[in-house]
Amino acid sequence: MPLELLRTPPPKERSDAARNRAAVLEAAARLFAERGVDAVSMDQVAAEAGVGKGTLFRRFGDKAGLAVALLDARERVLQEAILHGPPPLGPEAGDGERLVAFVEAYLDYLLEHLALVRMSETASPGARYRIGAYRFWHRHVAILANGAPDPEYAAHAVLAALSAEHVAALLPELGEERIRGGIVRLARCAVR
Repeated sequence: MPLELLRTPPPKERSDAARNRAAVLEAAARLFAERGVDAVSMDQVAAEAGVGKGTLFRRFGDKAGLAVALLDARERVLQEAILHGPPPLGPEAGDGERLVAFVEAYLDYLLEHLALVRMSETASPGARYRIGAYRFWHRHVAILANGAPDPEYAAHAVLAALSAEHVAALLPELGEERIRGGIVRLARCAVR
């Protein structure tokens, strides 16, 4: 399946719903940045956004749903760079070079939004694998791993090392530089 087909188009919405959604996302982003994701309640987000709690819960379900919505625009930027951007991340580079560029770019995204990604991935058992972005990342890595004995498995193996829970657990002990180097080496090995 082409990567373009794995991208989910933004939902169509009424103008009042779009305003409320934008207000909620702006308020949540601000509160999460100021206080940390774990310290902010849905009630606080609703109050800051000037919407009712019912509106917030109907639209996003819970804080993990809010995290997914906040991450959506950021994920689309990375997806666009993969599909149409310049090398080494974009399509004009070789598979190995693109894979390393993807790992680096994904880690940049992940480390910048670690608490949000972690919440979205761990909201319920298997949540990470149901997120549309995961299917996109998996397909991209599997395409780049076309020389591996089992490209589909190789893609899952590389992405496992990029899970927010895994990176968050290793970060205090190993630090960012060792994590980056280790995942790049793992990715190179996995796709051979």
